[in-house]
Amino acid sequence: MPPSFETLDVSIEHQVATVLLNRPDKANAMNATMWDELQQCFEWLDGEPSVRAVILAGNGKHFCAGLDLAVFGNQEDSSADPARRAEKLRRTILRLQGNLSAIEQCRVPVLAAIHNTCIGGGVDMTCCADMRYATEDAYFSIREIDIGMTADVGTLQRLPKIIPDGVVRELAYTGRNMDAEEAREVGFVNKVFDNRETMLREVTAIARSIAAKSPLAVRGSKEMLLYSRDHSVSEGLNYIATWNAGMMSQVDLQAGMEAQMGKTHAVYED
Repeated sequence: MPPSFETLDVSIEHQVATVLLNRPDKANAMNATMWDELQQCFEWLDGEPSVRAVILAGNGKHFCAGLDLAVFGNQEDSSADPARRAEKLRRTILRLQGNLSAIEQCRVPVLAAIHNTCIGGGVDMTCCADMRYATEDAYFSIREIDIGMTADVGTLQRLPKIIPDGVVRELAYTGRNMDAEEAREVGFVNKVFDNRETMLREVTAIARSIAAKSPLAVRGSKEMLLYSRDHSVSEGLNYIATWNAGMMSQVDLQAGMEAQMGKTHAVYED
């Protein structure tokens, strides 16, 4: 059984976990509890052998309206020293970055299914997913610029690795909305669906197809893709050689080969 959370609804079926942002009355705005629970949840999923893929979606009319501005009201600091206040804020930002990085660091693929609103922290969050899917009414905005701040928990670092640099700069400098079709055209989302119900059905099918593969091979693929994003080709080649020398399962390899030859249906250990 998955743990229970105040701001998230988590379920597991057919080795696929579904994590629903669950503050529908607040458009799933990210309050302090949600930030912490996202990390707790994805760290739990990372260590749960029965989970082979994760769907990240939102309950209610919106996927995520970004940071709950009430969070800013809890940043009081009694120190008169600007340097000490600055250090405390820096530590807060690093903690929030870690909350979302847990999504990226989860060893199984995370598929974000986005409907309607996805702004600010919602974009930071979905940049951490392996793949993104959207409904026709979805839109994305780096909204931090409109409240006089520079986005600081991952969008400006991850988004340029996903879509063209010039598009990122325009979104970051203007705060404009990018609709679902543009998001698909620039490669931010893989596919656009008519509505949330259809999207969740189709994304669940994709997640289950991933869950049917060798868990070690899928985890290794994610590890290599993340590593290669941040390292040179030669470093990536060296890492995969070392990884497969120690992590390639002969049992899974045999099961996969027999399945390809039509001899049996491959069943893999968690």
